[in-house]
Amino acid sequence: MTEQKSTNITWHDHQIPKDERFALKGHKGAVLWFTGLSACGKSTIANTVDHQLHSIDKHTYVLDGDNVRHGLNKNLGFSAEDRAENIRRIGEVAKLFAESGVLTLTAFISPYRNDRDLVRQLLGEGEFIEIYVNASLETCEARDPKGLYKKARAGEIKGFTGIDDPYEAPQNPEIELDANNKSIDELAAEVSTYLDTHGYLSV
Repeated sequence: MTEQKSTNITWHDHQIPKDERFALKGHKGAVLWFTGLSACGKSTIANTVDHQLHSIDKHTYVLDGDNVRHGLNKNLGFSAEDRAENIRRIGEVAKLFAESGVLTLTAFISPYRNDRDLVRQLLGEGEFIEIYVNASLETCEARDPKGLYKKARAGEIKGFTGIDDPYEAPQNPEIELDANNKSIDELAAEVSTYLDTHGYLSV
């Protein structure tokens, strides 16, 4: 756990209960946590789901790994410690979004199981939906839209997940997507269907 360094601070409860915020929006807030290797399709699927839900008047927002590192987490690198802090910070931000009633989609490699579990513990029952975008290393290397695997294989990038740094796949994700064999639209539809059938799109 991260050490609490601030002193003389007091937690202030909100006057508006979370369920009233959900009722105002007409659906529940939750965190959809997309995890998987680089180039597995996390961001593309998350943005497709975001578009689908927005088109039916649901309040959504995507927190993308690269985007967050341009601002909130610009001072973090890719060591195990920095990766853990990266996920801790975004977990806290995603929690605030979800509590406000937003369906919050996050797209981070988040390679370490313990880091993801700590984010789950921040949220209430059923408010953390772990989505494993399961694509093999071979599939991801074949895509490699940013050329990162090529650089990692050449030794130009150190500590690259899947090459010389581990990826710990989820053991019991709420959703597992077969990104080796299905299209983006098919995978996004699976996520939207899960939200609908599990009651997230209404109150």
